Amino acid sequence: MNPLIEKIKENLKTVYDPELNINVVDLGLIYDIDILEPGAARILMTLTTPGCPLHDSILSGIKYCVEGMEEFSAVDVQLTWEPAWSPERMTEEGRRMLQQP
Repeated sequence: MNPLIEKIKENLKTVYDPELNINVVDLGLIYDIDILEPGAARILMTLTTPGCPLHDSILSGIKYCVEGMEEFSAVDVQLTWEPAWSPERMTEEGRRMLQQP
């Protein structure tokens, strides 16, 4: 895998779903990351539910996180509902965080 994509994923672990207190990567919300050209990336993601009240804060958190990296000045965050998110998309770490009291 592209080391720059891995770096984006690691940085995105600082963006949390405020309701579940799990980062967007371990929660399984990030479906795809593409480097479009030097300095630009596209992130395809979803949310746990279409009516998520924190939709704007999560999307802007992702945009701010990636644009804050020295390698990027632009990021296109695209939201999709297909396939729908399910708990099976979570990483083992995400499942562990969900089970903590």
